[in-house]
Amino acid sequence: KREPEGLPTTPRGKIVALTNTLGELDVLPSLCPHPRNRPEGKVLETVGVFEVPKQHGKYDTGQLFLHSVFGYRGIVLFPWQARLYDRDVASPVPEKGENAAGHGSKEVKGKTHTYYQVLIDARDCPHISQRSQTEAVTFLANHDDSRALYAIPGLDYVSHEDILPYTSTDQVPIQHELFERFLLYDQTKVPPFVARDTLCAWQEKNHPWLELSDVHRETTENIRVTVIPFYMGMREAQNSHVYWWRYCIRLENLNNEVVQLRERHWRIFSLSGTLETVRGRGVVGREPVLSKEQPAFQYSSHVSLQASSGHMWGTFRFERPDGSHFDVRIPPFSLESNKDEKTPPSGLHW
Repeated sequence: KREPEGLPTTPRGKIVALTNTLGELDVLPSLCPHPRNRPEGKVLETVGVFEVPKQHGKYDTGQLFLHSVFGYRGIVLFPWQARLYDRDVASPVPEKGENAAGHGSKEVKGKTHTYYQVLIDARDCPHISQRSQTEAVTFLANHDDSRALYAIPGLDYVSHEDILPYTSTDQVPIQHELFERFLLYDQTKVPPFVARDTLCAWQEKNHPWLELSDVHRETTENIRVTVIPFYMGMREAQNSHVYWWRYCIRLENLNNEVVQLRERHWRIFSLSGTLETVRGRGVVGREPVLSKEQPAFQYSSHVSLQASSGHMWGTFRFERPDGSHFDVRIPPFSLESNKDEKTPPSGLHW
């Protein structure tokens, strides 16, 4: 099969992915690019055959893929239709001062964009260095007066263009504790993995807490920031309601210049009328370097408000090799609650 355009080149992360002349997908068993880290006698092993990425239409449940940016192997569970608000293609609006998010007014029209709920191969998780942690979807614990969270590790959201599809003859090609709970091998199907009833039931039961609806994106000086907020639910604490959200942020360096994130500056507005400012070093305890070899970094965090909605916006301060700094805008995004949902997150229901 012909090699699709846009395949990742080495190094693109810590996972080595190469195609040979047959278009086969080869990875190191150790997933480490440096020969000194390979198990003795081990060479590249074929795990599958690349397919041509889809320019139109969606990938089906059971589609195997390689993540084009973070390099891990995964499998598609089901798609989400999101609204992408890209401020890079927004139209300027006649000046009326600045909007609530502190940016000059722009009319940002959302367009439909496909994302996928996926499982990450557990063998690859320890080597995804451009993530603050192995991605997990977090939920509020089922305790009314608790701020405790629980997580489903190795669960991720992947944009359509980040999918590099491949096929495999292995009946269990992805190592994840939920793989065989959610998927069944059926050699008569293409792809040969179909959803079990448990996956359908779990998706339906947890839909409000899994759903990806809005994606926000903005680029400043070749640093693109993408934000995806998720509503997590409401809890009562000290006779008041506390609403919780998780937000996932991806930073991408679209240039060849090496830059390092040094500071974050957030503004958090609550419908109750409060405006909070948060400043600090780095993000989630790290100050990631974005380079040509590792151009992206992704992390998740959480925010709570004593109101059912609000807004967040801000900037990240980056440092260049010469010591100069520049600020990168974080696109403003809404924090909206699902007011019609009366039940708390339900966790894993089979």
